[in-house]
This record gives sequence, structure tokens and C-alpha cells, in this order.
Amino acid sequence: MKLATWNINSLTVRLPQVLDWLAAQAAAGAPVDVLALQELKLTDDKFPHEALRAAGYEAAVFGQKTYNGVALLSRTPLADVVRNIPGFDDPMARVISATVAAPFGPMRVVGAYFPNGQEPGSDKFAYKLRWLDALRDWLRAELERHPRLVLMGDFNITFDDRDVWDPVGLAGTIHCTEEERAKLRALTELGLVDAFRLFEQPAKTYSWWDYRQLAFPKNRGLRIDHILVSQPLVPRVTRCTIDRAPRKNPQPSDHAPVVLELADG
Repeated sequence: MKLATWNINSLTVRLPQVLDWLAAQAAAGAPVDVLALQELKLTDDKFPHEALRAAGYEAAVFGQKTYNGVALLSRTPLADVVRNIPGFDDPMARVISATVAAPFGPMRVVGAYFPNGQEPGSDKFAYKLRWLDALRDWLRAELERHPRLVLMGDFNITFDDRDVWDPVGLAGTIHCTEEERAKLRALTELGLVDAFRLFEQPAKTYSWWDYRQLAFPKNRGLRIDHILVSQPLVPRVTRCTIDRAPRKNPQPSDHAPVVLELADG
């Protein structure tokens, strides 16, 4: 079974890239079963259901004009869809979760677009920390109901200096502060595991590169897109990679897809 997450930075602009990428995965013999998208930047009524259905995917959508917006695409039905973090008052469309059928039983999938935070000390940074606390508290209860759970998306946080192209120069800046990383560790303390780090990975492997200053050609990036899996799923994880190829497209998203593979048996 294959799952992936991709901050697409406008589905209106990059729907052809999503369709092409999904088709290429299928042509290679390993279609993506569930894809979490972030930064749709469109409202629900503008979502391209027909085009995605023609590609073999149903979608659960939580859109928002101009900013934010998340979706789950699945080759099988999506059940018990929940939008945003229950009990946390938030006008931003950031979280969508659903249960999908897997060969090994039902699995809860949570797709999320974590707040950016702008800069330490700002109001947006304080909102990010509150949001992270609310997410942790909700996921604690979700894990009790759904032992097989995947949390994936654009986290806007690095785990450690391995995820940063210039850990000295960027120390203490947004995505790299100790406050943010402590909140991310609090998620792993629930029993969630960073699937990417279950394997030996090439050094300087990132998922996001600024559009400016030739950041991608120079590989000046950050790993801020993650897939966390619950303990019952850890033995099933066979591979987790970042696919840099779509970042080379004309007019690409500034993020690359992160791909998780789970053993069916």
C-alpha cells in the first residue's frame, strides 16, 4: 500500500502535475492509494472532482479561498470524514481526516497543513504553538480509537539539524526553533514515528526549497513535510522517500511529494 503527501501550492495551477504524477506512479506498477494535498487555494465548489475521479480517485475536501485548503484523495471510499481539529476554534482549513480500507484492516489517515508561524514571537507563532497543542490532544484520543493511524502533511517544522541546509545560519529561525521542535517531539511521544528516519537516508535530503536564489539547484532546502505512523504500522513500513522529480517541473510547487510504502501482508 502506498500513501503520499504533497503541498501542491495551488491545485488550480498544478492539477495537471498531480494527475501526471499519479499516472506515472501507476505506470510504474505501484499506484498511490491515498494522497494528502495541502494548500489547495480553492473553495470546495471549485475542486476538480471529475478530473480526479477519471483518474481513479475519490476526494474528501476542505477548501479555502486564496490560502490553506486540504484534501485526501483515495482509490477506495473515505469514511468518517472530519474537518479541522474538533474542539479547536479555527477559521483556517488545515486538517482533514478519514478512515480508509487497507489490506491489514481499517486505517485512519490525517492530512494536515500546519501553520507557518511567520517568525518567533509573533502572533502567528503563538497561534502555531496553540494549534500544535490542540492537535496533540486530539490525536491522543484519535489513537485510542484508531490504533492504525498515519499523520502526514506539511508540518512547517524540521525535526533536527539534519533537516536544514544551513543549521548554523538558520538556528532559531522559523521552522527550526526549539519551541516548534518540542511540539513536534510531543507528537512522537504519543507513539507516532517519523517513517522517513526508519531508514538510512542520503544526507541533505529535503522536501521544500525556496523559489528564490536558486535554492533548488543549490539544494538549499528544509525537510518540513513528514509522514508519521503509529506503532502498529511501524513493522509494515518498507520504504519512505522524497520524490524530487516534480520540483523540476515548469512552474512547480516549492514542495516535493513524500511517499510511504506499507507491506500488505
